[in-house]
Amino acid sequence: MAAPLLVIAAGGTGGHMFPAQALAETMLARGWRVKLSTDARGARYTQGFPGAVEISELPSATFARGGILAKAGVPFRIAGGVAAAQLGFWRDRPTAVVGFGGYPSIPALAAAWMLRIPRMIHEQNGVLGRVNKLFASRVDAVACGTWPTDLPDGVEGYHTGNPVRASVLERQNAPYITPGDYPMSLLVIGGSQGARILSDIVPPAIAALPMEMLRNIRVAHQARGEDQQRVADFYAEHGVDAEVEPFFADVPRRMTEAQLVISRAGASSVADLAVIGRPAILVPFAAATADHQTANARGLVDAGAASLIPESLLEPQALSEQIRLILSDPDGALQMSRRAARQGMPDAATHLADMVEALAARSEEGGGKKKGQA
Repeated sequence: MAAPLLVIAAGGTGGHMFPAQALAETMLARGWRVKLSTDARGARYTQGFPGAVEISELPSATFARGGILAKAGVPFRIAGGVAAAQLGFWRDRPTAVVGFGGYPSIPALAAAWMLRIPRMIHEQNGVLGRVNKLFASRVDAVACGTWPTDLPDGVEGYHTGNPVRASVLERQNAPYITPGDYPMSLLVIGGSQGARILSDIVPPAIAALPMEMLRNIRVAHQARGEDQQRVADFYAEHGVDAEVEPFFADVPRRMTEAQLVISRAGASSVADLAVIGRPAILVPFAAATADHQTANARGLVDAGAASLIPESLLEPQALSEQIRLILSDPDGALQMSRRAARQGMPDAATHLADMVEALAARSEEGGGKKKGQA
């Protein structure tokens, strides 16, 4: 008898793909087969997925990008993706389909809905993304990474937490080396694509630190490709030891080694910070839908594990002062790391996998729809 098949639908950014990868790792360990349904953009983030995961690229599109002609073609691209997903499901019918958001998840979720295949979504943020909001009332269960999550009327959610990859779990509660008069690491991450405002503000903020502190600092800064050279040049001109790249494939290691992390407040970044347990300065993306990154940051900030600086208040002097305060207070930084670790949910992938298996079991038993319960 063939192993049960889970189709994971996700794409667009690391924020969708990293928790999808965590679930894939867990379900493979439980003896399931796993396929990932994404598009060409999402496929760029699959290098960390286990080799046993079959990756299927389906056409999809969004109305948020492109000109009039591109937007006019969106329904046709989505329809083509849905048809391709249906054909794939007829050939190898999934036991369950799980969507993690992003427009590349539309084809598989729509096909699962049409074919009445057991299906659920996982929302990483405190506010549903557009695609997850569209499907929230059309799935059998809604898992929530951030709690509380703002859900549509009549839709129940189950708090699983945000799954983190095995490479993050391996570093759970890794010992934290407090800042001091010796080499220190600062990690700057703006999501999987970097963030321009961090590239504009963070380098001068670091350069403004007292020289006795600055001489000990090494920076790993994730910047957009178009910003990489100017950021690297700025650090070099100001004598700052820095590594600047568009993408770091080893963020868990770098986060573990860091005395301080400066980051956007994407759900995956917040989850990684909590599981590993590191002090942070969080700068929520101001244009995020319904300000969901501020909601994501709230748990760490309220616990005293992170400082929050809104984009509207982010300027070099204020950021430099926050960095100085944390790195000049070893005991305070240690407390921040411990408080962060207490906010972590390292078993989130297990909770989510349990929901998938419960959903499959109810389907086999002919049970009815029961949203949000594991």
